[in-house]
Amino acid sequence: MIKYLFFFFLLLVSCEEKIKNNLDAINGDKLYQEGILLLQKNDLEAYKKFQSAISYYKKYNDYSNISKSLICQAIAQQGRGDIFGAESTLVEALKIMKDDDESLFSVYDTMANLKLDQKEYLQAIKWYDKALLANIPSEESKTSILNNKSVALFKSGDYSDALKLLQQLEITNLSDVKLKNRIKDNIEYVKWLKDKNYPAQKSIERIAQLKLQNSDFWGLNSSYAHLSEINKNHDLQKSLYYAKKMLEIANKNKSPEDRLEAIERIILVDNANNAKKYFSEFKILSDSIQISRNDYRTQFAYIKYDSEKKDAENQSLKLKDAENKINIIYLGSGLMCLTLILIFGYFWNERRKKNIRSEKEQEKLLEVKNTELKYSKKVHDRVANRIYQIISFVENTLHLDKNSILFALENVYETSRDISYENLDVNEKQNYRVQLSNMLSSYSSPDIAKVIITGNDDEIWQNTSLLQKTEVYLVLQELMTNMKKHSRANIVSIKFSRENSNINISYTDNGIGIKQLSPKNGLQNMENRINSINGTIIFDTETNNLLKINISFPV
Repeated sequence: MIKYLFFFFLLLVSCEEKIKNNLDAINGDKLYQEGILLLQKNDLEAYKKFQSAISYYKKYNDYSNISKSLICQAIAQQGRGDIFGAESTLVEALKIMKDDDESLFSVYDTMANLKLDQKEYLQAIKWYDKALLANIPSEESKTSILNNKSVALFKSGDYSDALKLLQQLEITNLSDVKLKNRIKDNIEYVKWLKDKNYPAQKSIERIAQLKLQNSDFWGLNSSYAHLSEINKNHDLQKSLYYAKKMLEIANKNKSPEDRLEAIERIILVDNANNAKKYFSEFKILSDSIQISRNDYRTQFAYIKYDSEKKDAENQSLKLKDAENKINIIYLGSGLMCLTLILIFGYFWNERRKKNIRSEKEQEKLLEVKNTELKYSKKVHDRVANRIYQIISFVENTLHLDKNSILFALENVYETSRDISYENLDVNEKQNYRVQLSNMLSSYSSPDIAKVIITGNDDEIWQNTSLLQKTEVYLVLQELMTNMKKHSRANIVSIKFSRENSNINISYTDNGIGIKQLSPKNGLQNMENRINSINGTIIFDTETNNLLKINISFPV
């Protein structure tokens, strides 16, 4: 039962853990979606949301959603110029992602974009290729990666491959209008890069209008940059115009990096006086961007550190909570075990008491029976035998003395009365040898039975206890009574001897033998008495038609 109780506790804990995991998943997904909505609007808050989502996903080891959140964090860091921090975040994602992770292409694509921002074009191409080898969920995502790769190619000076790649893209059925316009813009721009006489300006201006109509201000920024570059060498005013349009859109997009690029273009094509003013602005903005990047880098690092610290603390608390739950399980099992032991102990004790009461009742019954048997033996040994002794005395005595008979009867009376007081048959104050001899001699008569006693000396009975003397006395009295009543013997011989620490008594008569007697419980009483003093009694009726009884007991 304890085993099932233990597993019941484990089942409760398991169910509780599943419910908790479901709640963690719901909270994590909610924070992830909130982060997506904030991305490129408030990158710092978005980063916090993703970090909080990661904390929930970590609780039940959801590595897939952890990696997605890390990719989004890297994008937020990229948006705030923390390029190295973004790379570190992507490496962290790669460490936990499986080879078949659905977001693997996104990690490679984001890493390539970071390399592109750092003008590490060959590295960017390498990462774009890795992204293209991964499992890409949609054709539009693949087309976007190929477009980004073309940018890395033409910025590295490989205009032919870039143009070839762009022209291979199927954009007719492309649903993402912004992506379609960007690809068209890049095709025209790369054609111009490859051949400076190519008339790309009108096409790019038309594409810029389409971007403006679709509110693609980030794409519009690149169009203005391309138009400023195309006119830089032959139409400075137009180049300056588009450079200022680029600065205007950069301010609208709140992109310091694009503002810096726009001011740099203005400086290159504007007159010296204006260029000086813009140069000062350029320096201030450049310093501000660097400070901002450092500040964001610090804040991103702090958010991650603070979150991981809390996660570690929560993990420690979780471990302690798990230990407490295990302790509760063991405590509950122990208490249940103790309760069962107490219940078992109670019923066992009640049963033991019942058995003890039953045993006591049996002992009382046995005691009553023993008492009855005891008094039955006393009556038989002390009263009946003495009465028969008196009868024998009367029969064997020619001239009766009235006083002797009265004295003998008075002794029988005293014996009967003293049975209830547990008085003994042998008087310790009188000589035992004499008492025993008188008792045996009382059964002797010249014409019926002659009793011959030998060896009954005082030395025989030295160091014997009152119990031994009494039992021997009663056994011999029983033998003499049986002899007188049943055996028809005319000669009885009783011989006493002592060898070392044993007293031996040999009884012999020439009567009809014990097989033909009916002594009721007399013989059994004799055996019980001799056994009580650790002695032995042996009945021999097979020798010359004589009855021989040998008694021996230790002193």
